[in-house]
Amino acid sequence: MTMTEQVAPPALPDRRTLPAEEQHATELAFLAAHDDGPRPPGWALTPRAVVTFVCGSGGETLELPGSRRAKGGGGGGGADGADGAGGTAPPARLTIAPKFVGERSLVERCVVTLAGERGLLLVGEPGTAKSMLSELLAAAVCGTSALTVQGTAGTTEDAFRYGWNYALLLAQGPSRQALVDSPVLAAMRAGQVVRIEEITRCLPEVQDALVSILSDRRLSVPELAGTPDALTPATPGFTVIATANLRDRGVSEMSAALKRRFNFETVAPIADPVAEAALVRGQATAVVRRAGAAFGVDDAVLDALVTVFRDLRSGRSAEGWDVERPGTVMSTAEAVQVAASLGVAAAYLPGGDVLDLVPGHLLGVVRKDDPADHARLLGYWDGPVRRRAEDGSAMWRRLWDLRENLR
Repeated sequence: MTMTEQVAPPALPDRRTLPAEEQHATELAFLAAHDDGPRPPGWALTPRAVVTFVCGSGGETLELPGSRRAKGGGGGGGADGADGAGGTAPPARLTIAPKFVGERSLVERCVVTLAGERGLLLVGEPGTAKSMLSELLAAAVCGTSALTVQGTAGTTEDAFRYGWNYALLLAQGPSRQALVDSPVLAAMRAGQVVRIEEITRCLPEVQDALVSILSDRRLSVPELAGTPDALTPATPGFTVIATANLRDRGVSEMSAALKRRFNFETVAPIADPVAEAALVRGQATAVVRRAGAAFGVDDAVLDALVTVFRDLRSGRSAEGWDVERPGTVMSTAEAVQVAASLGVAAAYLPGGDVLDLVPGHLLGVVRKDDPADHARLLGYWDGPVRRRAEDGSAMWRRLWDLRENLR
C-alpha cells in the first residue's frame, strides 16, 4: 500500500430510530394492496387496514389477491406513496405484527374519529404509548407522521397557524413566498394528519388557535387579504391527533370550546403482565441494539422487574397484598428504560450479576418527584419482596438480600 492509498473505514450499522412509515413501509404497502375497500378521502389505507396495521393480524398470514398482486399493489404504503422500501412491489403474503399493546376497541374508536375528520385527543398517564399510537395512526392514515408540533410553555401561536420569512417580508411585503407554513397549515394544504404532543403544556391562548381551525376547517391570513392565499380551506383528509398527560391536568387547562372539538380517548396502562413483559423485552432489546450490543438480560430478571413496576403502579401486588403507591409514575416506558440500562450494563460492564443493579435503578425512578417515595420503595421491599422471599423464591430472596442497596 502506498502512502497515498487510503483504507475505507468500516461501515457502521444504521442505528437510527426511523419514523413509523419507514420502519413499517412493507406492511403499509402490503395493506394498501390487500384491502381495496372504501377509504375516506385522502387516506392511504382503509380504516379496517389501519386497525390491522396498529393491532396486527392476530398471527394470521394475509395473502394478496392475485388480481391485486398482478397490478403491483393498490395504493401508497410508505411515505410518498411508495409500495414498500425502495418502491418495490409488496410481498404476496405477510403476517402483520402488533405494534400497540392495548384494546383493539380503543384503536377502532380512534380510527372512526379520524375518518369523521374530528380531532382526536389521547389522554392517559405518562408512559402509556400515547405518542407511539398517534405516530402509528398518522403513518397509516396519510403515509407520514412528520407533521408534528411539540407543545411546551414556549410554543407560540405560529406553531399552529403560520409564521413569516422576515427577510422576504421586509423585501417584498406580505406574500405567499414569505409565508412559513406551520405543521398544522401544511397538513391542511395536503389533507394529512398533524400531531400535537403535550397540548396541555401550551398556553391556553395558544391552544385556542385550534378552535376555529377544527370547527371551520379553514385558516385565514389577514395579511394576504385580497389575494387567493388569504384563505386556506382544509383538504379532505386533514385531521388533528393531540396527546395530553393526566399528570399535567391543570398545567394549561383546555378551554371548553376546544374540548368540544376533540373526541377524548384514554390510553390505559397495559393490563396483561405477560404482554407488558414481552413489550419491555422487545423495546429494551431495540435500545441496546442501537447502542451496539446484544440484549443479555434473563427473562426471570425482566419478569421480576415488570412485577415490581406493576405492583407499585397499581397499589396492589399480584397476590392481593396492599402496596403504598409512590407519587411518581411507574410506567411501562420507565420499565423499558431500566431494562435497557440493565442490558447495556450486561454488555459493556460484564463480570457482575445484573440483578444486583435492579434496586439502584428502581430507586432512581422512584425518587424523581417526591423524596418520600424512597420510604415507599423500602416499604415495598419489607412487604411483598420479603414475603415472596419467605415463600422460597430464589429470585426474590436475592432481591431481598439486596435491600441495603436502597439506602
